[in-house]
Amino acid sequence: MSWVVSTQTAISFSIYRYTSRFSTLRRLPNPNLSLNALPWHPRSRPLTFRTAALLQDAGAAAVVTAGAYGLGLTFDNLTQRKVIEQSLSRKLVHILSGLLFMVSWSIFSTSTEARYFASLVPVVNCLRELLRGPLYYVLILLVCTMVFWRESPIGVISLSMMCGGDGIADIIGRRFGSLKLPYNQQKSWAGSISMFVFGFLISIGMLHYFSALGYFQLDWIWTMEKVALISLVATVVESLPATKVVDDNISVPLASMVMAFLSFGF
Repeated sequence: MSWVVSTQTAISFSIYRYTSRFSTLRRLPNPNLSLNALPWHPRSRPLTFRTAALLQDAGAAAVVTAGAYGLGLTFDNLTQRKVIEQSLSRKLVHILSGLLFMVSWSIFSTSTEARYFASLVPVVNCLRELLRGPLYYVLILLVCTMVFWRESPIGVISLSMMCGGDGIADIIGRRFGSLKLPYNQQKSWAGSISMFVFGFLISIGMLHYFSALGYFQLDWIWTMEKVALISLVATVVESLPATKVVDDNISVPLASMVMAFLSFGF
């Protein structure tokens, strides 16, 4: 009979130790301290993620801004040394800065605030461009970043058409554009053809880049058909004799946005 009492006593003592330990774990170190404030509580972990994301986005914005400034400074030096013409230099800066800025979207975090940090880059450039050149170009960069970002093909295609298609069309048209369009003597067949070809190729390349990173998935046969149609519409819009009324940096991306929206949705 004594061994039964001993066994019951041992079991009771074990239960007491277990329940005491469990109650100690549940007891807060400070009655005024919220459970959510404890570092091991799951609700406190997003604060650490947000801090890391903010630091990543701030650093990415600083690096991209410095890179954009360095790119412009490099071509300014080449122009001063008369290595390339000023008009060609500025056009190359606009092509490269826009496309490289879009590529840099991947180094920002996955937080909802990432697009706003990325938008600081064209905002800073906007302050520089107020005195130097095409403000509309910078504003389109800002709109595509804030509104569409990297999760939508619309912004990617619009910037590809403006930076790649329209930018390269201007360079090719000035160099080899002796044969003019019948309805616009300011535009050439060489420029319009290059607008369509490079707009299409750069758009497909950028879409593949963001798709490979997992931001969206596309049916590539269907996508190539839609991008070809968007490139055709953007090329026609760019060739119209309306430059004095609407700048190409507005008409081309806006036309691309509308067509991409109709094709891909928001």
